[in-house]
Amino acid sequence: MSTRERLFLLVALLAHGAALHTVIFPGAQMRFGFGVAVSLMVWLAICFYWVETLYTRLDGLHAVVMPAGMLASVIPMLFPGEHVLANAASPAFRAHFVIAMLAYSLFTLAALHAMLMSIASRQLHNARFSRLLAGLPPLLTMEALLFRLIAIAFVLLTLTLASGVMFSESLFGQAFRVDHKTVFAFISWLLFGGLLLGRRLRGWRGRIALRWTLAGFVALMLAYVGSRFVIEVVLQRAG
Repeated sequence: MSTRERLFLLVALLAHGAALHTVIFPGAQMRFGFGVAVSLMVWLAICFYWVETLYTRLDGLHAVVMPAGMLASVIPMLFPGEHVLANAASPAFRAHFVIAMLAYSLFTLAALHAMLMSIASRQLHNARFSRLLAGLPPLLTMEALLFRLIAIAFVLLTLTLASGVMFSESLFGQAFRVDHKTVFAFISWLLFGGLLLGRRLRGWRGRIALRWTLAGFVALMLAYVGSRFVIEVVLQRAG
């Protein structure tokens, strides 16, 4: 990006971040519904993307990242959500929350990255490449970036699960609570762990890597965002 474009995106990110802070922390409470969760994850993903553009040319990703950011900035207005997080004052919970959101955001960016790679690969295979994707880096460069994102996010997800166990033990007296969030989070962890292992031992790439990435991302979204969507949008409940 040019310096002007990078500064413009930074201003947009700061405005989006300030709006999220106002929505999440209305006074002493902490609210975090479906719309805010999606918006925060995409915002953090674009923050990582902005930093990555300082080191790598990612022009072609603008076509995915910018519309996603615009949509994410208005989702909380469409689905405001009134879910108040319990135990938000606990330092253990806040550490768990921050690590989880960082992991979610990196996996969100990895999923967007994987979808764009899939489209680019299909167009190259059919000998047709649109002008919109002409500025993409080489597929090998994009693949290396994808696995770098997944590796960092996997470490954060591991820390999320570990901190969740410690938080649950200190708060509820039991280290492991079997619910849909925990089950889907561990399924996602196994999928991404399997992908990284397959990449290291068998050199997985291409369609196999893309399918595992998207499968892990879907499982991770079902762990929290999916449940909040059902409760707030489908069932029309705030709790």
